[in-house]
Amino acid sequence: MAAVKLSKDIVRSFVNSFDTVLFDCDGVLWAGSKIINRAIETVNYLKESGKQIFYVTNNSTKTRSQYLEKLTKLGFNAEENEIATSGYLVASYLQSINFKQTAYLIGSKGFAEELENHGIKHTQIGPDVMPTEMQYYVNGKIEMEEDVGAVVIGFDEHLSYPKILKAANHLANPDCLFLASNADETFPMEIPLVVPGTGVMVRAVETASLRTAKVFGKPSVAMFEAISKKCKIDPKRTLMIGDRCNTDISFGKNCQLTTLLVLTGVTSLKQLEQYKNNEQHILIPDFYTDSLGDLLDLLEQ
Repeated sequence: MAAVKLSKDIVRSFVNSFDTVLFDCDGVLWAGSKIINRAIETVNYLKESGKQIFYVTNNSTKTRSQYLEKLTKLGFNAEENEIATSGYLVASYLQSINFKQTAYLIGSKGFAEELENHGIKHTQIGPDVMPTEMQYYVNGKIEMEEDVGAVVIGFDEHLSYPKILKAANHLANPDCLFLASNADETFPMEIPLVVPGTGVMVRAVETASLRTAKVFGKPSVAMFEAISKKCKIDPKRTLMIGDRCNTDISFGKNCQLTTLLVLTGVTSLKQLEQYKNNEQHILIPDFYTDSLGDLLDLLEQ
């Protein structure tokens, strides 16, 4: 199995083969603060052509309304009901099971706001530093939060030993839920810099607690199921566009969607060749191209 590079010869039939498009954001539409080549024009063109558009992101640091504000400010013709974030999925899930306890949150301000929007109580966010040497801290100095019924993890730049310790101890209770927004190893950046992602935080707590988190972001099918509940979508005529094979492309494969990899984020062409040589089929997209703007460029030729 080999990914097909988009070309002028096939682009028209390719576009006609789908009615719905799911876009990852970081690494596809933008990298850091930089808009990727013709991404805005391409997304708006597809929507104006009658395609159903959704933005599906594993980033839990912003609420859906904050994403909408960013998208519209940049020039994307977007609506809030077209946006699905991993933080929104976690909050929606807790609301759906009538969760009334407190969530121990390792996460950001945006994730906290999303939980609050769904009526979910959570612990304080921000730094939780070791006030003294560990042996003194664990011998009576540690204060555990009360009525915690779930440990919830998203990206947290203030991850610390006390947070991991508290999360693991809450999870010692088998009735405590263990939920994660996503498990991305890194963030795509506009400069060559390795920026550890939420997966680092999730793995740390999983290791300490000897438990496995329920992950809501891609490649979990939870993202697609949430969208499908609200909108009519035919998987056979749906395209997933992403920059990362182990999340975006695997997500598309898990949901039986057509997949397009853009080489503007995490996965490189060299890595794609390695997946092919190792026959890692779930990581191999149906199509690939250098950037999202290539789609519009090819259509205009």
